[in-house]
Amino acid sequence: MLGCGPAHTVVLLRKRKSRCWIFPALCTMMGCRTSATWRTTMRQAPAVFRMLAPLIAIGVLAVGCGPSPAPMTAPSGSTAPGPAQTAAADKPLRIAPAPSSLNLPVGSLYKNPANNRSELVLADVRHTAVLIGDSQSMPKDSWPQQGIAAMGYKLHVVGMGGTGYVATNGKTGNYMDALQRGDWVLPFGDPPLIVVQGGGNDATQRATDAQITSNAERLLAALKKRYPGTTLAMIGTLARGVSNGGGRRTEIDALLGRIAAKHGIPFVSAGDWLTRYNAIGDLQDGVHLKPAGHAKLGAALAREFTSLGLTARPDSSASAPESAPAPAPAPAQ
Repeated sequence: MLGCGPAHTVVLLRKRKSRCWIFPALCTMMGCRTSATWRTTMRQAPAVFRMLAPLIAIGVLAVGCGPSPAPMTAPSGSTAPGPAQTAAADKPLRIAPAPSSLNLPVGSLYKNPANNRSELVLADVRHTAVLIGDSQSMPKDSWPQQGIAAMGYKLHVVGMGGTGYVATNGKTGNYMDALQRGDWVLPFGDPPLIVVQGGGNDATQRATDAQITSNAERLLAALKKRYPGTTLAMIGTLARGVSNGGGRRTEIDALLGRIAAKHGIPFVSAGDWLTRYNAIGDLQDGVHLKPAGHAKLGAALAREFTSLGLTARPDSSASAPESAPAPAPAPAQ
């Protein structure tokens, strides 16, 4: 064999001791221009052999002069095969940052993927208490709002008149259904306090104890799951008291007290407040209070909540405070 490169060979054909022929053939390796010089060194070869020999040489060169295959390495028994390499494998994975009020404008809605509910971005959620209630809570200066504000909180009020734990008003669902459907929205972030007030419309619509208990516990469970670090509190049903014609309203007030005790939630009973605080004369329609009655019972509620340790905490003791969004810059003049 004669060499013309790392993987190139030329076949030397011999016949007898005294005769030697080298037959011409161009190497099949692309780009290689090497060729052998073919000549007869002894006597002239037989005619038949001279005709067949070039064909034999060309066939041998076609098989032997191709590119040498890469050597195969036997896999080691102690080495696991590596993962397939892709273009994405060289890029580090990015984890989407959790949203915060710093990058969400005040008043916007954030779709919480954990519960599929929209949540409202407040300007100062860490100083804002949430009030869920019925028509007793809806007026701007209602006694529940006045009592909570007196403890140092800002307020985010949700709910609707004519609703309750079971009761609906035809447009807005009961507390749990309204929350799930988005009839009203809770805040984005972690408010320090959530207060649930109600029960009067459940009495009017003759909801049973079992219905009220089931829906109240569902609501409390949903609030605890969404706001695990927030304090929950409950206000009972405003009524005249058992001995003064409180009736079903007073019964529901007591039922709500038992539910709150079961879950370890601070509870303020209002089942006899109309008589205890001499507020019957402050009623405007037998159920709802005039402004003077709201002020009177608002002060009473603030005292009760303060005794339960529900006053607003200073910033230094607030857990995981969240900064309010910076105001938008004024347009250039």
